[in-house]
Amino acid sequence: MIKTVATTPFDGQKPGTSGLRKKVPVFAQPNYAENFIQSIFDSLEGFAGETLVIGGDGRYFNREVIQIAIKMAAANGFGKVMVGQGGILSTPAASNVIRKYKAFGGIVLSASHNPGGPNEDFGIKYNIGNGGPAPEKITDAIYARTKVIDTYKIADVADIDLDKVGTQTVEGMTVEVIDPVADYVELMESLFDFGAIRALIAGGTRVVIDSMGAVTGPYATEILEKRLGAPAGSVRNSTPLPDFGGHHPDPNLVHAKELYDDVMSPEGPDFGAASDGDGDRNMVVGKGMFVTPSDSLAIIAANATVAPGYSQGIAGIARSMPTSAAADRVAEKLGIGMYETPTGWKFFGNLLDAGKATVCGEESFGTGSDHVREKDGLWAVLFWLNILAARKQSVAQIVKAHWAEYGRNYYSRHDYEEVDTDAANGLMAHLRDSLASLPGQTFGALEVEAADDFAYHDPIDGSVSKNQGIRILFKGGSRVVFRLSGTGTAGATLRVYVERYEPDAARHGIDTQEALADLIAAAEHFAQIKTRTGRETPTVIT
Repeated sequence: MIKTVATTPFDGQKPGTSGLRKKVPVFAQPNYAENFIQSIFDSLEGFAGETLVIGGDGRYFNREVIQIAIKMAAANGFGKVMVGQGGILSTPAASNVIRKYKAFGGIVLSASHNPGGPNEDFGIKYNIGNGGPAPEKITDAIYARTKVIDTYKIADVADIDLDKVGTQTVEGMTVEVIDPVADYVELMESLFDFGAIRALIAGGTRVVIDSMGAVTGPYATEILEKRLGAPAGSVRNSTPLPDFGGHHPDPNLVHAKELYDDVMSPEGPDFGAASDGDGDRNMVVGKGMFVTPSDSLAIIAANATVAPGYSQGIAGIARSMPTSAAADRVAEKLGIGMYETPTGWKFFGNLLDAGKATVCGEESFGTGSDHVREKDGLWAVLFWLNILAARKQSVAQIVKAHWAEYGRNYYSRHDYEEVDTDAANGLMAHLRDSLASLPGQTFGALEVEAADDFAYHDPIDGSVSKNQGIRILFKGGSRVVFRLSGTGTAGATLRVYVERYEPDAARHGIDTQEALADLIAAAEHFAQIKTRTGRETPTVIT
């Protein structure tokens, strides 16, 4: 039986860069998840009888909301739901399923790299038919609907069995529980030279992947251990757990420090990687070398043709504005397009669909290509292994050779997490008010050349996205960028990005924070971070 349930709006159901994210107790309120899911459906047209993909990263409350979403999809007229076994689908795997089976769209349940647990984070986002996150015109419509919603529709039926692969029925709608790993592995085998990577591992290169108790465990185990021949146990923390086993599933130098330290030790592995909660982010570490996400994007682009799926070359590169300009120099040398977008993977979708860009990346440990419409952590790891196999060099050798050829972009991100929201907004307002007066100002040897609030004009659909981050550009190519992140659930996260280009290979061995010290001080000077936020130091430095 289909029920129409009366409801009232909740404040604050505005999707951020990756959907709606709140603490589990917020989502667990009666009607809260239902309101948002119904608002998604109410903002779409033409889905009657179509297929909807549903899956998540296995975090706490994942299964409960999947049952709700399935029953609401049936009540709202979808013809079929495809859902990952156990409710599991990594974000890139969900994108692939949407694309491969030509689904109308998908609901992805994740809060990405944020912690999971009864009092931690949860999230819902909608992906469109190209497999990518909904564009702003849809998320704006969803938010508008959440403010006036008065009813939702749901099938009053028993929960389905999420653990049994096969077909079930809910109020005339087909529910197909699928193997969440198989289609993704097939895609990776079509893109990379598994034989060369298998030979690399068989030849003695030790590879480890830390799945951090999150969704990529089954994917990494199937690929690395079963297909590529790495020893059992090469995938660490491989079982997806509702609280990620207590891990903070953010693959950076703070939360994946144990892996980093292991690779850096004399007896440790040659290559290490970590992935995040929903499988779309990655960290790459080689013996003696941490690879920044900005450098990773540039090196993948520069070496793309070693992978069979990219042997014909790439059409262009896209990066988020805060990401370093390292990839720009690769694009210039290759004579291909280079696109700078706001933060948020949805901004790459039009460029990928139009064939303007092939590889794209964000400094926040996200890299991907036109094979799906999400960033893809394991894809990036396999690309690196393919490069290692083809070049027969270590990670450190490859990175240093790249710097020698293109120059080094010293780069760091300083995060100030859970800052008082009013204080963070005040800091950004202060910077915006200062924009006109900043050019010409000096701080030590640094002189401000230009300052703006980044706005993006989409070259495909003509849409404009304003207020995407404050940029202070210094003479000589250095810069500092300030923006508030849209991925947190408590307070505000201030991100400060600091970058200096160094063409002189003799100066490529300086400690990053030391190389950026004057720019870090300039960021404090111009933004008054300590005074306005009360924070003496960043929460995380990457």
